[in-house]
Amino acid sequence: MSVQDQSDFIAGADDRALPFQVDPLDVRGRVVTLGPALDAILARHDLPRPVKVLLGEAVALASLLATSLKDTGRFILQAETDGPVSLLVVDIRTPGQIRATATCNRERVEGVSEAGRASSADLLGSGTLAMTIEQGRSGHRYQGYVKLQHESLEAAAHAYFRQSEQIPTRVRLAVAEILDRGEAGEARQAWRAGGLIAQFLPDSPDRITVRDLPPGDAPEDAEPPHEAEEDDAWVEAAALVDTVEDVELIDPSVPAERLLLRLFHERGVRVFDATPLEDRCTCSRQRIAAVLEQLPAEELTEAAESGAIAVRCEFCGKEYRFDPDGLGKNDV
Repeated sequence: MSVQDQSDFIAGADDRALPFQVDPLDVRGRVVTLGPALDAILARHDLPRPVKVLLGEAVALASLLATSLKDTGRFILQAETDGPVSLLVVDIRTPGQIRATATCNRERVEGVSEAGRASSADLLGSGTLAMTIEQGRSGHRYQGYVKLQHESLEAAAHAYFRQSEQIPTRVRLAVAEILDRGEAGEARQAWRAGGLIAQFLPDSPDRITVRDLPPGDAPEDAEPPHEAEEDDAWVEAAALVDTVEDVELIDPSVPAERLLLRLFHERGVRVFDATPLEDRCTCSRQRIAAVLEQLPAEELTEAAESGAIAVRCEFCGKEYRFDPDGLGKNDV
């Protein structure tokens, strides 16, 4: 469907990923808008505010990437770092069932925060960002990595696509709390996030130029790597995406269609069926029991407290209790 006028706008369309295509620029991408689903995910985690912002960015980024998959399965974005936030995990059962969690050192978070704010680069420090795809039908598993070097998730995503996929890519992420109305009409703070990814995918791969990366053992006086000229269409598209402001990604009165029209109205933009996104943990008593039943009896006995083994899901917080002497038979 071409986005042409106000009648194409879907006001208040949250928790979805909207694919789009700009044919004259050979650009394809998606816009993610997260409202109640993200608010529910962040509400159940007792995390400092800057960490919730970072986790929201990770959820938005993972949603942009997971909704591009053609096969059903699982997409996992995981960051392990030496920074104040040592672990970020977003687990998406495709097409759009999301769960997420984070681990942090509160004292270190406070140390890099100012007025309750901190950059994602300061929170992450150095480490690794891994992206894992588990295809449901074929059972194949693919994994890509990119180093985190005191940079934002946006910058890390750009580095990943430049180094691993070699696809010219622009990513924008934004997270914030806004004043909202609850079901009873009461004023409340609610979390929202938005994300946009645009990629240059021309019919002719020869139009894609990739910047040479410097070799790790190059001498200091070596000539700088060759800077290839980028395609004019991608230069234009990237410049347009770079104009997107955070407020445009999180404002509930600016649906994805309106944002895309603002960006690409001179070129024309087409949108396709959106993928719904939802807060849904996939933990279950049966799955946890299956894991516990693989453990030696001695470990089960040591894990028992007051006659039962308690297992808490780190994603949704739900607790399951099992009888160590009769797993699968006499659950408590």
